[in-house]
Amino acid sequence: MATAKRLCALLLALAMALLLCSCWEEEETDEFWNEALPDEQAEESSETRISAFALPYLQNQTLDPVTCIDGVQQTVGALLYEGLFALDEHFAPQKVLCSDYVYDAQKRTYTFYLRDGVTFSDGSALSASDVLAVYRRAAASERYGARFFAVSSMRVSGEALVITLTRDNSAFPALLDIPVVKSGSEKDLVPLGTGPYLFLTDSEGTCLIQNTDWWGSADFPLERILLVSARDNGTASYLLSSYDVHLLVSDLTGTDASGSVGEVDVFDTDSTSLLYLGFNTRHALLSDSSVRRAMSGALDRAVIVSTLLSGHARAAQFPISPAASFYPSGSAAAGSDYAQALAGAGVDGSHPKTLTLLVNEENGFKRSVAEALCRQLSTDALNVTLKAVSWENYLLALQNGSFDLYLGETRMTADWDAAPLIGSGGALNYGGYADAEMDRLLSAFLASQTESSAQAYFRFFAQNAPIAPIAFKSVSMQISAGLVENASPTAANPFDHFDRWTLHLDR
Repeated sequence: MATAKRLCALLLALAMALLLCSCWEEEETDEFWNEALPDEQAEESSETRISAFALPYLQNQTLDPVTCIDGVQQTVGALLYEGLFALDEHFAPQKVLCSDYVYDAQKRTYTFYLRDGVTFSDGSALSASDVLAVYRRAAASERYGARFFAVSSMRVSGEALVITLTRDNSAFPALLDIPVVKSGSEKDLVPLGTGPYLFLTDSEGTCLIQNTDWWGSADFPLERILLVSARDNGTASYLLSSYDVHLLVSDLTGTDASGSVGEVDVFDTDSTSLLYLGFNTRHALLSDSSVRRAMSGALDRAVIVSTLLSGHARAAQFPISPAASFYPSGSAAAGSDYAQALAGAGVDGSHPKTLTLLVNEENGFKRSVAEALCRQLSTDALNVTLKAVSWENYLLALQNGSFDLYLGETRMTADWDAAPLIGSGGALNYGGYADAEMDRLLSAFLASQTESSAQAYFRFFAQNAPIAPIAFKSVSMQISAGLVENASPTAANPFDHFDRWTLHLDR
């Protein structure tokens, strides 16, 4: 009992001591922390304080826009090189190095005239021969080769470039935003360009500096941009998270995507990369256009975009970006009820069917989308199962026609030529769809790009559903949080309207 009393007294004394200590700390706390907090804040802010703007680049790797590696080199190149045209936010071509052009529809010939007073970074004048040399290399390249599919000849005539096509294409200038370098300098690590910045290595390191002899007149927010060497695009992501660089452009739903890194602001911009559901029209069930149309109508594109693609895409029902001027304002043509369409094709509870959807297993985003498609398309009568395979086996199965359905992605050209996908004998037409009327309407749309030709083409597309577009993916520009205001990137140029940027340095 005495022991218990002594223990209670001891505990009471300890409690009083703690209370007094607490009271003393409460009296002294304000003064103490008022002295210490600014120092700690200064130390913390110095870790993320940005006094100079920096971009990553791959040292000892070419910056030639035709052959360089996708990713950071193209971002740097956007400030060094320019094309005859640049695409705006609606994918409409705006003249840059081209001052004017003429199209002879009877001869299917374009004549492009160059802007006066444009010089390369060594002071030499831009010529049509420089542009022709780049285009000939581009036509043989993997990056730009598809743009020259319908080109029969290219030549220089005086100070102009003349390009003849094998078919009418009123939107051909939209394909000519290819950056131009001085002929003969393409073998240099940094070919000569006409852009607003120069590549320089001085005592302070490697950087981009404003080109005072640039033909343009924009007032850019930075005279000097630091360049920080990265081993690869993955290393560039680490440099962004550690604030060593401050801007990175990437596909956040790509095979190598790791998501946003660190504290960044993300600026999404529309691209021409189409995600779509492909049909093997040789399959008895999928040869029925009413079934394909009903399947397309059964897709919940909004859920796929917002949930599975994290919002880095725009839902689309047609093979043209919703950002483009000719995208139909209404939805695709309504088909019959999905279950009714299946029943009309002989698929019901008494006669169930199974289809397999093929997907490349190496892209987690695509696999998730494919799984959602299987759920959305499966009914009591139709079971859609997933088959995820390696890229090599995926491509082999497509080429051999060994599939029912597949989840595909392709980068379309900005004239919205879907012939490779849905044209008879198209290079990407793995499903074997062929329809002379579709070919005719697509050709008419490319030839004139009028409202009437667009409506006729897209109406027929919606009725026949040769493929089921799902979404056009976005390109994401990640910038250190709070650093930039008024950024308005395009897919080809993250620095579009760079003169409008407001940068908050020395934060």
